[in-house]
Amino acid sequence: MKYEHAGDVIPEELLREVQKYAAGRLLYFPAGDEKKAWGESTGYRERLQKRNLMIRNKYAHGVTIAEIADEYYLSLDSVKKIIYSKKNDRLLTYAPTVESAVQFMDAGMIEEWIQCYLLLTRKALTGQEESGKQEQLYFGVVKFPLRLIGRDEHMGSSNDPAHVQDEDTAAFPPLVIQYTEGKFHCPVQKNILAALRQRKVNAYPAVISMAGNDDYKRFMKYYGTVLHYVSEG
Repeated sequence: MKYEHAGDVIPEELLREVQKYAAGRLLYFPAGDEKKAWGESTGYRERLQKRNLMIRNKYAHGVTIAEIADEYYLSLDSVKKIIYSKKNDRLLTYAPTVESAVQFMDAGMIEEWIQCYLLLTRKALTGQEESGKQEQLYFGVVKFPLRLIGRDEHMGSSNDPAHVQDEDTAAFPPLVIQYTEGKFHCPVQKNILAALRQRKVNAYPAVISMAGNDDYKRFMKYYGTVLHYVSEG
């Protein structure tokens, strides 16, 4: 390490004060950051917390310990420790509801909620699992004007529950909307969208999904400051 003359770095008045206590000594000055817990500086601890949360939610929704172990390359004992641990850092429980999505959003984990919804409720592939796709970026949960979705999106999909037309909109999950090349689409919840329109709902909670930075920049330019987040209350 290269030494520097303290007079070239520290103001003269402060230097005189330091000399009163440590003249002639070699001193180490820490960077000033507060001591961080293990793994915080690299984000590794946070990634583990998110992974473990996904594991617990998958198990709670019927995925077996053996299936989870195969997916995450863990031993059966390791999966059991994660599932049954009483030291859960984040007590978030997935549910296909707006309230659950907002809780995940507030914890900075909206992507994890989307994965749970697609895998556990929709039984569909996520963007990460489909080969050849760009990284998915997410924005929300926000109050989204349904008029921004093309009218050709109103037809129901066979993947949607047949009884959705009869349900109260309060029981619906947030919409998962894809923003691509300046247009909004609702590819996996067409029956829910049709039910909302039938009830003349003007705006509804949604998560916006974008593939890659170009769409994200375009979205933020035109909509990033005009769409309002949904609060947990």
